[in-house]
Amino acid sequence: MKNDQENQPILQVKDLVVEYITDEGAFRAVDEVSFDIAPGEVFGLAGESGCGKSTIAFAITRLQKPPAIIPSGEILYKGVNLINLSDSELQAYRWTKVAMVFQSAMNSLNPVITVEEQFCDVILTHTNMTRSEAIERAKQLMDVVKIPRERIKDYPHQFSGGMRQRLVIAICLVLNAQLIVMDEPTTALDVVVQREILQQIYQLKDEFGFSILFITHDLSLMAQFCDRIGIMYKGKLVEVNDAQEIRNYPRHPYTKKLWSAFPSIHEGRKHYKPNLDFVPQIVNA
Repeated sequence: MKNDQENQPILQVKDLVVEYITDEGAFRAVDEVSFDIAPGEVFGLAGESGCGKSTIAFAITRLQKPPAIIPSGEILYKGVNLINLSDSELQAYRWTKVAMVFQSAMNSLNPVITVEEQFCDVILTHTNMTRSEAIERAKQLMDVVKIPRERIKDYPHQFSGGMRQRLVIAICLVLNAQLIVMDEPTTALDVVVQREILQQIYQLKDEFGFSILFITHDLSLMAQFCDRIGIMYKGKLVEVNDAQEIRNYPRHPYTKKLWSAFPSIHEGRKHYKPNLDFVPQIVNA
């Protein structure tokens, strides 16, 4: 029985619908999307801007705000439907069960308070630790992400972009969350720092045993980092498969278009015609 429980998905998204209410009516940004994430798995969501990736991330963390609503569907964390949780139950869920790395680290960190205060804000809100215990826990996580612990009293602007991103990741790990949602975690970083950040995230995943929902529009980056990938198009999840299968044998027309958009250093110049006038149809492995 224990092994069966351990093999159960940590997260199950079932027929999720997210709409934005406008003066003209409801705009459906996420249209009956379903997927699951296994313990220790890195699951990627890829697709162009506006396809619904970040909307799903905000729905999973229950951070969506009006005019966004969830009219139907389920988001199950270890069998518990998050859509039915009260505000107090959501507070206990966030950071302790699921944490999120947002697109811009500088926007995620408060520019007018120190790193120490930002760690303590999360820890003291969700635990019974004393302030001294919270500071020591923060320093331990700074050690983990390779930032000198003596810099804990610095402000965000005193760190480089890569260091700020690592700080955000450390804050997400401070309460041992079992699912980390990463929405474009390496945006605006150069390719060298980007690779270092992703390598460190993978090492931390193996060390702490958490799962990852990794969101990006960069399909080649995702193919290197993820175990499975889901392709989003016009609010629908149109293809789900193992990362290497998505890379080498894409099945959905839109997935093929995404791969064909990458320029080749070996072939000559060719024109790209984005003829995507087809109805999204889900392709599962």
